Amino acid sequence: MQNNTDVVNKLWGFCHILRHDGMDYGDYVEQLTFLLFLKMADEKGVEIPKAYSWEVLKYKSGTDLTDFYQDLLRTLSKEDGILGDIFAEALSKFTKPVNLKKLIDLIDDIDWSGLNVDVKAEAYEGLLEKSASEGKKGAGQYFTPRVLINAIVRCVKPDPRVSKEFTVSDPASGTGGFLVSAYQWFLDEVGSAINRDDLDRIRKQTYYGTELVARPRRLALMNLYLHGILSQIRLADSIYEPDKGDRFDVVLTNPPFGTKGANQVPERQDFTIGTSNKQLNFVQHILTILKSGGRAAVVLPDNVLFADQAGEIFKILMQDCNLHTILRLPRGTFTPYSQGVKANVIFFTKGLPTEKVWIYDARTNVPIVTKKDRPLTDKHFDEFVKCYGDNPGGTSKRSEDCSKEGRWKPFSIEQVKERNYKLDSFKWLKDEDLEDPDDLPDPEELITDILSELKEAIDGLEKIQEELENGD
Repeated sequence: MQNNTDVVNKLWGFCHILRHDGMDYGDYVEQLTFLLFLKMADEKGVEIPKAYSWEVLKYKSGTDLTDFYQDLLRTLSKEDGILGDIFAEALSKFTKPVNLKKLIDLIDDIDWSGLNVDVKAEAYEGLLEKSASEGKKGAGQYFTPRVLINAIVRCVKPDPRVSKEFTVSDPASGTGGFLVSAYQWFLDEVGSAINRDDLDRIRKQTYYGTELVARPRRLALMNLYLHGILSQIRLADSIYEPDKGDRFDVVLTNPPFGTKGANQVPERQDFTIGTSNKQLNFVQHILTILKSGGRAAVVLPDNVLFADQAGEIFKILMQDCNLHTILRLPRGTFTPYSQGVKANVIFFTKGLPTEKVWIYDARTNVPIVTKKDRPLTDKHFDEFVKCYGDNPGGTSKRSEDCSKEGRWKPFSIEQVKERNYKLDSFKWLKDEDLEDPDDLPDPEELITDILSELKEAIDGLEKIQEELENGD
């Protein structure tokens, strides 16, 4: 039996041929998505219009093949259900019939049903990761490192056995990594101790997502399908569309970094603070869609924690929710696609106000993550998961002694208020890198740190000026 590495290498090797056909990495994985689905639908007996089945497609050749393939995509995009979702607005990117034929033969040569679900799903995710890595520019917003996702899920424990109405959502689902990991965690927990009806319900009614861009949504649907999940991933803009009234028990998400997009203030009555900052609006959106008692884990870059209006939004968040934990991520976590981004994960539970915030610093004096020499591994987060504790709501008994290097530290809500709710400013470990002039961080990192310090200083001066003007 082929393993996932064999399958990925075999399929990825052909991608380099298609590069000469004008097809980029993302195009290639997307076309693979269409063809893989047709092949597995044939193997599994999924209902496909007979005239457009894999058995018909694989015997076509020449211009007859490319014409038929375009017609197939157009027809299947009009079907109902997951079939129509996966093929929505699908277009062929092949210009040479011989290349399409080679790829069809390559896929036909692999017995996908003979691969267990883990292997074929991991093979597909391997292709997504390679696509994100090779494409680099902009790809990271759709692909969060699986190591990080798994650590987050191990803490939050999204267990659908809690109730029949239990739901998990990712409002910026990308290629579906958080939802896949949440489902895989559940399977690992229950093993075979669940009946078929409950498993069928969980696969169909538990995992939900929203994605703004058609291609990653399509890839997410395929990714989830390979794991046996018939998920509902809407094609929509989470923060600019009105509240639809959907509420979830768990929200796991990595909102897209950067400022590209509408860059305007959403007109939503449920958003207390008007801002054009996308990530801060995602925080407000999650506050809306989270059920009372529900819990969330959200990846946010450092600059969001000290951005304009960040203090106002986190003040509201900490009044409505217990923001009990912050994980400061290692430098280079999003290597190679967003190497310079410094980011955090905030964990909160809706319903009770924050009294204490525990911060785990997995960054200071940790060598920067690189693709080959120092890749991101479970070891980067094992101690954090242990410190977080068994309770998914962050209420386990905690101690600073949990971290051997003093990376785990609590701060009271009074201390947070003194910093104007700017959560990036709590730093207590001495950065040894700054002591060695021959081993300084990258210029981009230094600039980010300097901007953060200047922002904090300006906020302090503005507060003093305001007090002076008030006669204090």
